[in-house]
Amino acid sequence: MVANALIVALEESLVASLVSAPPVRRLSHAVSFTAVAAIFVLFMAASSAPSPLYVVYQQQWGFSPTTLTVVFAVYVIGLVGSLLVLGALSDYVGRRPVLASAIGLEAVSLVLFVLAGDVSTLLVARFLQGIATGAAMTTLGATLVDLNPPHAPGRAGVINGVAAFTGLALGALGCGALVEFAPAPTHLVYALLLAGMVLAAVVVALMPETSARRPGGLASLAPRLGVPARLRSPMFALVPILLASWSLGGLYLSLGPSVAAQVFGLHNHLVGGLVVTLLCGTGAVTALLLRGWTMAVLLRVAASLLAAGTLLTLWGILSDSVLLGVAGTVVAGVGFGASGLASFGTLARISGPAERGELFAVAYTISYLAFSLPAVVAGLAATEFGLQITAVVYGIVVAALGVLALMVSQTATRAIR
Repeated sequence: MVANALIVALEESLVASLVSAPPVRRLSHAVSFTAVAAIFVLFMAASSAPSPLYVVYQQQWGFSPTTLTVVFAVYVIGLVGSLLVLGALSDYVGRRPVLASAIGLEAVSLVLFVLAGDVSTLLVARFLQGIATGAAMTTLGATLVDLNPPHAPGRAGVINGVAAFTGLALGALGCGALVEFAPAPTHLVYALLLAGMVLAAVVVALMPETSARRPGGLASLAPRLGVPARLRSPMFALVPILLASWSLGGLYLSLGPSVAAQVFGLHNHLVGGLVVTLLCGTGAVTALLLRGWTMAVLLRVAASLLAAGTLLTLWGILSDSVLLGVAGTVVAGVGFGASGLASFGTLARISGPAERGELFAVAYTISYLAFSLPAVVAGLAATEFGLQITAVVYGIVVAALGVLALMVSQTATRAIR
């Protein structure tokens, strides 16, 4: 009797406290917009952080370039699978639940990175990170558009491109610096990123929901890529520039630090991170500086400079000239930034609220397939034919894609209008 009375009293007390408790005070839309952009940067930084560490893992565990390619591939398998299955989920269940789940899974992967002592644990960590990143990217992109301030209608599109490039640049550069100058090179960077994810979880708990729940969430998990009929023409018109820019990004993030070490003899880990940062950091600055340019001009600039910068970088590789390699990377980085601004800025502008998650999922799926499949093939080829030859052939393909994007840029501009 006493126990039952105590339980009843506790229940009544709990109900009373819930009723009388003040509602959670949500962050304003302006603050939430900035916070979501920061979380986007954090996720992308976490995704690029392992790039400078691959060389360290190879030295510690003695695995081949083929194994390194497998580590790279499992991340992309997880990411693309997540895009296909979870890409549209936030359009149905809301942005906050998907973001919270992605942050939780990312935290698990970071713990595994900290604990990793062999390739198998590294593979699991990278696979889970791919799933978390895929779920987060589409939802964060859609949330930015939801929160876009009315007085600056194009801001979300700009931030979508800038945040991705900035995160990739900061992750590679920061990790390279920690590996070179800080203790515990394979642990510290992940511990810092894990702390960032804890803060991100707090932000998501406090931000407002920007997408109303609607039926169909379970059905949306069926793997598919769908583009509304009215958006198919502009979406397909952007495919060539997405292929050119993201395949170049795959080259730098998968093989860039190794090329710096083995081709140019630059074994400093900070330099390995700088290789990625030169491309992605230049892209971020470009997206900010060119945000007022017309779509037609952006597409032509992006395609031209992607091709020209890649060819200049190849010249540097063939002549063992670091200066040419750096100059080519900067030129290609301008094209990389212009392409992101043109493509994701367009998608943010033309999509409706209930279409954003799915449309961004399609764009990111195309982008990451271009980012990953050539890089996986290149990793296998590097074992058979050598890193320098592989990088040159890869670069020629990227330059050809840039030329193709330039050739169809006029058609693309007409489709987007």
